[in-house]
Amino acid sequence: MSTIKKEIICTVCPRGCHMEVEGNGDQVISVTGYTCNRGLEYANAEYAHPVRILTTTVKMAGVTNDLLPVRSTSPLPKEKLFDCMDIIRQTEVKLPVACHDVIISNICGTGVDIVATKSMK
Repeated sequence: MSTIKKEIICTVCPRGCHMEVEGNGDQVISVTGYTCNRGLEYANAEYAHPVRILTTTVKMAGVTNDLLPVRSTSPLPKEKLFDCMDIIRQTEVKLPVACHDVIISNICGTGVDIVATKSMK
C-alpha cells in the first residue's frame, strides 16, 4: 500500500499551523509542521477519522421565510454530513421551541443529537 500525504490546517488554536501528515490507510506514519501536542493529536485524528460540528437551519411549521438555527451536540463523522443534511432538510419543527431542545435525536445512528440554538415562540 502506498503512502498518502495530506496537508491539514490545525483549528485547535488561533495559530493555524500548516501540518503535513503522511500515512497508510488510517495509520499515521509522520506529522510535521505542528507546534504543540494538541496540534499533533488533532492531525492524527483528522487524518484517520475527520469529524465536524454541523450548524444549519430547520424549517418551522406554519412560519414562512423564517428558519430555526440548529447544531449538532458533538462532532459528526465527515462522511455522514450529507446524509444528516438530507434528514434535516425533511424536518419541520412545531413551535414553541426552547434553546437546546432536541430537534432530531441520534441523527443517522451516530448517537449525536441536533438541537435548537435559539428559542422561538
